[in-house]
Amino acid sequence: MQLQDKVIIVTGSTTGIGEAIARKCVAEGARVLIHGRDQARGEQVVGDLGDVASLHVDDMADPETPTRMVAAAMEAFGRIDGIVNNAAWIIRSTIDTTDPELFDRCMAINARAPMLMIKAALPHLRETEGSVVNMGSINAYTGQGVQLAYSMSKGALMTLSRHMADVLAPERVRVNHFNVGWVLSPNEYKLKMTEGLPENWHLDPDRLAVPTGKLTMPENIASHAAFWLSDASRPVTGAVMELEQYPIIGRLSM
Repeated sequence: MQLQDKVIIVTGSTTGIGEAIARKCVAEGARVLIHGRDQARGEQVVGDLGDVASLHVDDMADPETPTRMVAAAMEAFGRIDGIVNNAAWIIRSTIDTTDPELFDRCMAINARAPMLMIKAALPHLRETEGSVVNMGSINAYTGQGVQLAYSMSKGALMTLSRHMADVLAPERVRVNHFNVGWVLSPNEYKLKMTEGLPENWHLDPDRLAVPTGKLTMPENIASHAAFWLSDASRPVTGAVMELEQYPIIGRLSM
């Protein structure tokens, strides 16, 4: 198993990509701190995983949340080997609709919270020579027309990943980054229907956006995360990977 006896904190892990990562980590031998804002949903995930999982319910917009999460992981498992900064606020906004309150909340959850998670966990990651995986987005490069604040926050997260990887490499604490493309999570499925798509929209996606004809699933991303959390991916740090079905750079729309 890739993660035997390791302890991993996965933020935003009561649904979607985060849940899939948490389940994959457990399948690979890890113990996991599950995090989310929905108590009932979190309890269901922990109930499925058993004694190797513990739940912490908290809001990533609160700057004290990372400190509480690290304390919860240490109380439950006594060590921390990895962090997956997955929790994010996926918000639609344009230059006309992005007001200061929306912008500040988006940056607090999507960029400030991952930074504070690394800061809070760093003493323990130094002890275990741990690994951090930051879950970004291909929107970090130019974004979409209706995702201004979100795209800016993911650009900031990518810079955080590269900066911390450079600073922490001599201490053997690794930080790697995924720029994730279109993934069929439960929240994405629901969001698209609120934007006018039919219930079966995911069965026949646009082939320009999804060349294989089948959307990427959370479990696909989870397999990548498990590898980059594991010792098998050493000594690489500072890698930024586009997890998408086509090249992000240089692609021509035919």
